Amino acid sequence: MFENKIVAVTGATGGIGRAIGEMFARGGAKVALSDLSPPTEAAEAIGGKAYACDVSFEPSVTDFIDRVEADLGPIDIFVSNAGVGSGNGPHVAGGSNESWETAWQVNVMGSVYAARRLMPGWLERGEGRFIITASAAGLLNQVGSASYSATKHAAVSFAESIAIEHGDDGIHSHCICPQYVRTNMTAGVDFSGQREELIEPEDVAEALRLAIEEDRFLVLPHPVAQTYYIARAHDPDAWLGGMRRMLAKLKETKSYIFAEKTE
Repeated sequence: MFENKIVAVTGATGGIGRAIGEMFARGGAKVALSDLSPPTEAAEAIGGKAYACDVSFEPSVTDFIDRVEADLGPIDIFVSNAGVGSGNGPHVAGGSNESWETAWQVNVMGSVYAARRLMPGWLERGEGRFIITASAAGLLNQVGSASYSATKHAAVSFAESIAIEHGDDGIHSHCICPQYVRTNMTAGVDFSGQREELIEPEDVAEALRLAIEEDRFLVLPHPVAQTYYIARAHDPDAWLGGMRRMLAKLKETKSYIFAEKTE
């Protein structure tokens, strides 16, 4: 399905990014994996190449793409997967300016920087595929982290803008919105009281593969997220009330993701 496609993935040392890289490699793609430090082991395991990339710094993103295209050829598929999250602190605006700025740069601007570099070439070629790993938090909300929720909503919106502005130019856009996935971000969290299933990164990668095959914008590894998304739009006040009740339960067990740690 992806034979000889050139695929670049950020945030790919482990978790969702690595699983997505493995999925593309199995499909015959030439895969470039990046992270703050080159994910050498992950890349070697799939016959790919490893690069360093700090997605919060535009020259680093541009350099990553330049090096991939020099080594492998023009990028066909870009997966903007790197993401960060941090807790609110004592109240919803209690996080530091630094934590908010980091969330904005990584969760949103990393995709903007990559698109800025890739779009001219894709528009000239008449094809390209841009994939953003957002979160169900970008459709709904992540209790305990206003910065994560706000920036993931922005990430979803940017993915939508690509689809709207360039869908008729041959450029495809996909937005991955999982709920809880077994990654470093969820390590140590007690999910015994959660309603949703904790899935594996490979499940997310497979959901992406199917979405590409069917050319669907939203990638929902947890299908129930769509039910919640519809309920939120249908009756926002009822949905907000339900979220407050869920927060109260999670506070009792301190089991929500950003209760006590920063990623």
